[in-house]
Amino acid sequence: MKSKAGLGLLGLGGLAVLSAALGASIGSTLIDLPAALGELLRGQAATPDARILLHVRLPRVCASLLCGASLSVSGMLIQAVLSNPLASPNVIGVNAGAGFCTFLAMALVPGSAGAGPIGAFFGALAATLLVYAVAAGAGAGKLTIILAGVAVSSIFTAGINTIKTFFPDTLYNGSTFLIGGFSGVSFSDLSPAWMMILPALVLAFLMARPTDVLCLGEETAHSLGLPVNATRFGLILIACVLAGAAVSFSGLVSFVGLLCPHIVRRMFGQGRHRVLLPAAALLGAGFVTLCDLFSRVLFAPYEIPVGILLSFLGGPFFLFLIVKQRRRPSRPGRKGAPG
Repeated sequence: MKSKAGLGLLGLGGLAVLSAALGASIGSTLIDLPAALGELLRGQAATPDARILLHVRLPRVCASLLCGASLSVSGMLIQAVLSNPLASPNVIGVNAGAGFCTFLAMALVPGSAGAGPIGAFFGALAATLLVYAVAAGAGAGKLTIILAGVAVSSIFTAGINTIKTFFPDTLYNGSTFLIGGFSGVSFSDLSPAWMMILPALVLAFLMARPTDVLCLGEETAHSLGLPVNATRFGLILIACVLAGAAVSFSGLVSFVGLLCPHIVRRMFGQGRHRVLLPAAALLGAGFVTLCDLFSRVLFAPYEIPVGILLSFLGGPFFLFLIVKQRRRPSRPGRKGAPG
């Protein structure tokens, strides 16, 4: 079983590396990746291929890898905390909350490098706590959580549109942000976010065992000595850092945190987050990078934002999950666990 999990992780790592290589090589112009990389390693960027790689392709690939890993792991943690397989950062309003506070920071503190990611974190946290407050109420089921997320998302989206109305000049790229994509991203856009994402991913992996215990149910977790409330809040914070930092440079990218955790659970089973979380990070990174590549080449010379492609993939999948959940025979819920 361990060897099977190791092979699965190795395969997902290979997918991420292959996606990154293809994303760096292919676009409106096909470049000689080994030669361009060799030139950059020598500290030069004289040829057009090297300049394209340095200023366009590498920032875009790094952005898609970071965004995919962050949103996928965030979705896995949110599903564990809410005990709801339908939960994900965009479905329960986390992306919208992060987007609202990112817009607010861009409008009130224009030009500040760290304001966007910090604001996105607090927006994601506010949205998650609102939904969690509903989920923790008596009798709150899976559908109630999703409906609460839709309401929270609508509120924050209205806030985004309000800011766009009052600050149209500051938010010149607001439409692109709302759709989600990596066109025009630079290393300077990533510099505040990656310093939040990488430590948060490490913390998420370190919290794998407490997450396993939490998924056993509140009473069982208490009996095993787990501080349930502190663990839940810690996981919420990590999920919000990941989702908020990703949204700050990618925009409102949808459904990554729903699709990838479900695919990973199909591959590795329901338990053992020490395998599920790294697998989700690798799959999310490779999946978003491939989708970004397809968004560039499918309709060349035109490019569609990757958020559109992800919505076309994730929307039907979400509807399928809803139908599947409704057809499943009802089972007693875990006492004390929301949803």
